[in-house]
Amino acid sequence: MSARIEAVAGDITTQEVDAIVNAANSGLLGGGGVDGAIHKAAGPALLAQCRRLRRTSHPDGLGVGEAVATDGHELPARWVIHTVGPNRHVGQIDPALLAACFRNSLAVARQVGATSIAFPAISAGVYGWDVEEVARIAVATVRAEASDDLQVRFVLFGEKALSAFQRALA
Repeated sequence: MSARIEAVAGDITTQEVDAIVNAANSGLLGGGGVDGAIHKAAGPALLAQCRRLRRTSHPDGLGVGEAVATDGHELPARWVIHTVGPNRHVGQIDPALLAACFRNSLAVARQVGATSIAFPAISAGVYGWDVEEVARIAVATVRAEASDDLQVRFVLFGEKALSAFQRALA
């Protein structure tokens, strides 16, 4: 048996899973795209919790490929796992950095006891990675790293991203 993996079109903030992954920026204080949508949907308590992380365990922010969990607050998901994807526009082009986002997010999901997790297409937006490459790396990493009892859902915005992930899964 292996992890159950699927790709769906949708809004990650409405997913009824144990954990959703936030394509965060290193500051952990919200931003645009998926990050902004998650912060908005989770409510102000998420920002307050992220500020506490910055004051305590992550005073310099979160590094590329690292992951950390917070509560989901007003989201259907119990946890938000924040990870910082590599930014191609600043020369972060090593596929291992992108794979680390998925691998470390899965490790954090195990630590908090999540049995279901939803990922966005990390770094495929404003960070400039080609969605086909993101899909290949994401699916390969999840297949290699996810535990057998985990349900993994890639929640994608737009037909291009959904198609890329469906091809990677096929």
